[in-house]
Amino acid sequence: MKAIILVAGYATRLYPLTKDKPKALLDIQGKPLLQYIMDDLVKIPQIDQIILVSNHLFFNQFSSWIEAYDAKIPVHVIDDGTMTNDMRLGAIKDLYFAIEAFHLDDDLLVLAGDNLYDFSMADFVAFYNQYSHDSVMIHHENDIENLRKTGVAEVVDHQLVSFQEKPKEPKGSFAVPPFYIYRKETISLIKQYVTDHQPGDSPGSLISWLMERVKIYGFLMPGKRFDIGDLASYETAKMSFQIKS
Repeated sequence: MKAIILVAGYATRLYPLTKDKPKALLDIQGKPLLQYIMDDLVKIPQIDQIILVSNHLFFNQFSSWIEAYDAKIPVHVIDDGTMTNDMRLGAIKDLYFAIEAFHLDDDLLVLAGDNLYDFSMADFVAFYNQYSHDSVMIHHENDIENLRKTGVAEVVDHQLVSFQEKPKEPKGSFAVPPFYIYRKETISLIKQYVTDHQPGDSPGSLISWLMERVKIYGFLMPGKRFDIGDLASYETAKMSFQIKS
């Protein structure tokens, strides 16, 4: 299994903090956000390579940080070539960029590099191994305004039966954070999605499209996550984050 961390965004809502520094390298209780993710992924036996997809603006900062990080497994940082928020490729096209750059033919664990979590992705990988189908992470969300800002799933016996991206009228109560596992057999479908010029920015658009073609299962998130999107959520993460013992 390969892990892909998407860190090519520009985090304009966090300016001026992220004007000259990538969000994934912001400090959380003495460590960069990215380090918590890396420290977790390198302990998962199935993961034999980690790929970070950066933009051109922050490529050197990520490369320098990874060079100093003792990962014990191969870690690569790749540059998607963009320099501004208006040029950004979007999450799905950055995923496709990594697939093409490394000719990937493996199961893929895909994470957004701006989401901090207090559990291990090892449990998610174990769930995927049990069901052997494309999988997303889900969590209960009772606030309808929060559901309107995210992907929303209905789940029966662990399988997604519907999915909506940022719906005005949510059908379900499971929010879907940006943590995904795709089978290697699904890579050809991801390529088809992109080459058919489907929406490239929102990962949920890919999930909706895939649901018409493959089974997708939902793993109940075993802890908390912090989606660092603006200054308020960053301050909350700095104060409240604590790794589960």
